[in-house]
Amino acid sequence: MMETAQEVKTRVYKFGNKTADGNSTMKNLLGGKGANLAEMGLIGIPVPPGFTITTDVCTEYNQLGQDAVIAMITQEVEDAIENIEQIMGSKFGDKENPLLVSVRSGARVSMPGMMDTVLNLGLNDDVVIGLAEKSGNERFAWDSYRRFIQMYGDVVLGMKPESKEDIDPFEEIMEALKHKRNIELDTEFTIQDLKDLVYDFKEAVKKRTGHNFPTNPWDQLWGAVVAVFNSWNSDRAIYYRKMNGYPGEWGTAVNVQAMVYGNMGLNSGTGVCFTRDAGTGENVFNGEYLINAQGEDVVAGTRTPQQITKLGSLRWAELAKVEEEDRAENYPSLEELMPTIYNELNEYQKKLELHYRDMQDMEFTMQDGKLWILQTRNGKRTGAAMVKIAMDSLKEGLISEKEALLQIEPSKLDELLHPVFDAKALKRANVIAQGLPASPGAATGKIVFFADEADHYKSSILVRIETSPEDLEGMNIAKGILTARGGMTSHAAVVARGMGKCCVSGAGALKIDYKKRTLTVDGVVYQEGDWISLNGSTGNIIEGKVATSEPELSGEFAELMELSDKYATMQVRTNADSPKDAKVAVKFGAQGIGLTRTEHMFFEVDRIKAMREMILADTLKGRKEALNELLPMQREDFEGIFEAMEGLPVTVRLLDPPLHEFVPHQLETQRSLAEDMHISLEAVKIKVAELEEFNPMLGHRGCRLGITYPEITEMQARAIIEAALNLKEKGIEAKPEIMVPLIGTIAEFEHQEAVIRATANKVFEERNDTVEYLVGTMIEIPRAAITANLIAEKADFFSFGTNDLTQMTFGYSRDDAGKFLPTYIEKGILKVDPFEVLDQEGVGQLVQIGTSKGRSVKSKLKVGICGEHGGDPSSVEFCYNTGMNYVSCSPYRVPIARIASAQAAIKAQQ
Repeated sequence: MMETAQEVKTRVYKFGNKTADGNSTMKNLLGGKGANLAEMGLIGIPVPPGFTITTDVCTEYNQLGQDAVIAMITQEVEDAIENIEQIMGSKFGDKENPLLVSVRSGARVSMPGMMDTVLNLGLNDDVVIGLAEKSGNERFAWDSYRRFIQMYGDVVLGMKPESKEDIDPFEEIMEALKHKRNIELDTEFTIQDLKDLVYDFKEAVKKRTGHNFPTNPWDQLWGAVVAVFNSWNSDRAIYYRKMNGYPGEWGTAVNVQAMVYGNMGLNSGTGVCFTRDAGTGENVFNGEYLINAQGEDVVAGTRTPQQITKLGSLRWAELAKVEEEDRAENYPSLEELMPTIYNELNEYQKKLELHYRDMQDMEFTMQDGKLWILQTRNGKRTGAAMVKIAMDSLKEGLISEKEALLQIEPSKLDELLHPVFDAKALKRANVIAQGLPASPGAATGKIVFFADEADHYKSSILVRIETSPEDLEGMNIAKGILTARGGMTSHAAVVARGMGKCCVSGAGALKIDYKKRTLTVDGVVYQEGDWISLNGSTGNIIEGKVATSEPELSGEFAELMELSDKYATMQVRTNADSPKDAKVAVKFGAQGIGLTRTEHMFFEVDRIKAMREMILADTLKGRKEALNELLPMQREDFEGIFEAMEGLPVTVRLLDPPLHEFVPHQLETQRSLAEDMHISLEAVKIKVAELEEFNPMLGHRGCRLGITYPEITEMQARAIIEAALNLKEKGIEAKPEIMVPLIGTIAEFEHQEAVIRATANKVFEERNDTVEYLVGTMIEIPRAAITANLIAEKADFFSFGTNDLTQMTFGYSRDDAGKFLPTYIEKGILKVDPFEVLDQEGVGQLVQIGTSKGRSVKSKLKVGICGEHGGDPSSVEFCYNTGMNYVSCSPYRVPIARIASAQAAIKAQQ
């Protein structure tokens, strides 16, 4: 009998010495870092050899547990370590010729600082002596050992600060020794100091954990691998995923690489660089480095790093107010200090940007005069930088028009639509200190010193000596971030740019006292809760509040929008209830209004009284009198909106909410209404009680109001048609589309359509003139979607109201869903909130059914969407694929929807 060879699943992929098992197309399996390490090796970039444990193993780890997974991959990992040993000519765990490794996480998307890293793994009391002899540098060996215990203790053994006011337990030991020795920098420790630190660190580990620090390199390696897998489900990683909409089942890969050392002396160092400016998008190579340091030192922000290019160094000196002589001697750029290494790095950055056709964020180490590239990835960038990089790359011929559009993350455009500091107000501002402009933007808020207190004020500025990944949630909540330490590539800077959050880093003049909760600058003390402002574009820290102004759609942003119109076939309209909103939307390129909610107009002080009188009237005559008072107000509203839209279509939804929303519920207001109407307080109370409903969202609202009280529909139809005729007389075209809300049957639509058309004809007769108008409906009840072929026989257009459609399809009350939806998402019952991102499986199917059934009767039926989903990029793509004519969203999301519409058309062609 023949045996069939069973295919063995590869769980470990090797790379190094210009060969690799993987490549850059395998990001989902190898993670972004692993895929790019393999790719760099294949194109001749010097990468330390190593291997990647796949994201699938992370999923297996979460399902099967630690022991099963270690047993599953032990053989492959041992083979991969042997491969590194052969390439490097050293041996893992060997006392005379030791190989040390780094262990890093790597998800399929870049998540800076969210998961864990361990360097110098493989050291113990014997190996450190071998490393000292092999390198001829005893100080380097003990410094590496000190760093290893510190990182391993933190990441694997959980040695965190006891409380938020405390500093890191290892930093505390180091600070005490610095104080005793009267020194400031880590680099000033003697060899004996470093040996003492190693001893003290191990004692601290034993005291806190009850166990000795592990000495077997293989135990260390498995501990680190498991810690990286665990870090995928750390609080900060979960929060980061939630913030960016990344699914939990992706998992992280683990990258194990031969160590290369930036801390071997003055001929060694480490750095981070970007092929373009990640804050502004300017096409300048930039970055930071530290001599005699390891990678974590640059990102942690504990030492302020130096600039890679001379141009960057000169700009930094100007901001930091450092004289040229001082700069050249004490803070030289890498370009000046190590020109050969700089030129090699410069060649690699050009090669990698050309290869990946996008801005790269690279990490590198120089070991004893040799350059190694540790990673490259498409760099996180601000919204402004994203737009500039895409448009510049297009003009340079690096990418095509379609690639430029696909490089845009639509939601990040939101950053460009926020207010900016008013130029006049800035001139009057009192600048109290200067930091580095780490992430552009304008932020004003009250000072908070702890990330978990960022929500104590409506607007807060998080002020820290330096930030760590644990601060992520607070960084997201705060309006801006200010740090005393760290450069342009510190954790605070990189994460803030990724979030599009204003950030000023490395403001050395700040003295921050966490225990007293004070910030002192030049002798002036600022308390928690005091107002400060940050200018992320200049690095200025300003006392108090600064006024802001609205952003403009100009320059590269305007060019990008024009380019999107070239490819988009589905229109973008806006939801606008006032001429002001309509004008903003037109400025942002809206091609009409998809939803004007008439009820918002009734809540204004001068109108609510007439509205309440209409509701409380017992007779038709009484209701008509009140409606006649409202008519000129409604007409004026519509005139303003039609005029602002300059001949573009405007969809007006007739009155939708239940009447109880308009009546007074406070005794005082009820009393004054009774007096105005010359009726008793008791009569008002009875009427208010009558209007109360058990389930108002499914109650007396939408077309049901118009059917019960046709006079309401008559008044609104008259106001719309008269407004359009008034504008016509002024020579301004208006295109009204009257929308009947919440129908479930064709009979409901027919009833309301008859009232609207009869009213319109009456107005045309009175005025001896006509305008074109449409009568359509909102499809927001499942029954309407299923019977859409019947409704389409009468309706001129459909607009899907996906907020109510979602509510009725899921059976979730939108107002109450907040009590359980977060739990559903946390437990994986739902991946996202269906009120934010359209549920394509269920609600989406009803939208598709409704569209195809409607068009089976009227092939040219106009179909759009006007729920909150109209501005969500994934929902926009779904609407395009369904064949809609337009999506409609709030004014400030119009640019986002325009890009998403263009991207949907491009993806469909591909």
